[in-house]
Amino acid sequence: MIIGINTIFEHDGKKYHLQAEDLGEESTTYEVRVYDEGSVVWVKRLSYAELQAQGLPKAEHEQALRVTMEKTLLTVGAAITKGKIG
Repeated sequence: MIIGINTIFEHDGKKYHLQAEDLGEESTTYEVRVYDEGSVVWVKRLSYAELQAQGLPKAEHEQALRVTMEKTLLTVGAAITKGKIG
């Protein structure tokens, strides 16, 4: 199952669409994108090979990946607030 998370982050009168999407277990990578009015303003791919190597049961792996992605989106929101993205 490919996991994806979408959220809206508001800062300085703008609404940024933050998205994290699993690119598949074969690549053990997920991609994070920041959109501003429909345009991509920032993209980063991150590995979850260490998580995959733990050999967790599928449901636990998916939950752990979701938590990792949610934390990443919080970090991205903080970077927007600090003026590093956007």
